[in-house]
Amino acid sequence: MISVRHALRAAACLILLGGASAGGRAARVAITGAAEPFAPGVASTRYSEIRLTLSPDGRTALWFSRDRLGGPGGYDIWVSRRSGGQWRPAVPVSFNSAGRDFDPAFSADGRFVYFCSDRAGGSGGDDIYRVPVTGQGFGAPVNLGPEVNSAGKEFAPMLSPDGATLLFSSDRSGGAGGHDLFTAHRAGDGFAAAKRLVGALNTAANEFDATFLRDGATIVFARAMDFRRDRVDLLFAVPSIQGYDVGTMLPAAVNNDHDTYGPMLDWSDRSRLIFSGQRGEGGMDLYRVRYRILHSGG
Repeated sequence: MISVRHALRAAACLILLGGASAGGRAARVAITGAAEPFAPGVASTRYSEIRLTLSPDGRTALWFSRDRLGGPGGYDIWVSRRSGGQWRPAVPVSFNSAGRDFDPAFSADGRFVYFCSDRAGGSGGDDIYRVPVTGQGFGAPVNLGPEVNSAGKEFAPMLSPDGATLLFSSDRSGGAGGHDLFTAHRAGDGFAAAKRLVGALNTAANEFDATFLRDGATIVFARAMDFRRDRVDLLFAVPSIQGYDVGTMLPAAVNNDHDTYGPMLDWSDRSRLIFSGQRGEGGMDLYRVRYRILHSGG
């Protein structure tokens, strides 16, 4: 743990990781600095905070906690707003329920927040919802319906940078493992039927908590064989004509000896990746790190 903490505080580094990409070119994700905690004492606290999402203007932060006191349910989504150069004290969002509410994600235009909930009226265990962002805060949540949700559990929705593709995970029947990654393409005001991500990425393990990077193609996602026993790590995968590759582990600037998950593209600065990890004595905290996508060959 000492070496990991020193690595996080070190001067900027450049770590290159490679994979296959569309068009036969080699693709690499470069982690270009040390991970920095987000809003210590406000967002990153002694509680477990997971899956930070930032509005495009960088003035609103959402995340969820499974043990922070003060919300209406066991899992709650929290909001902090930035003013005067500081993040203000966090409060539970208005659309929390008495159940589990988690995995918030702003859309790229900041008009909607996608999230998961097991509230009454859904299709299964955890469903994906969308709530509009209003001048006063947030509107009423809307379930995305049977094209996206199943009788199982859906996690970590994320709308692509162009707004055309919803990425999420599900443990619905017929998959390669526990949770698999799915996409659903925009169709009018909703989405077409979700399909399992093509390629080698979905395995006998659990693949979940995924985000597109700024190119709208490269994916960062979490993998663990067993949620309860095995460490969770973050990987990246790039597409080719055969689909997504199996994934390449991100380096120690992101992963460590403890669980790391909850990745999200930073809409306020798309050169930054957000993730959740355990780095000290407390639970999961929120971090940001800079990255680049490099292509070579042809």
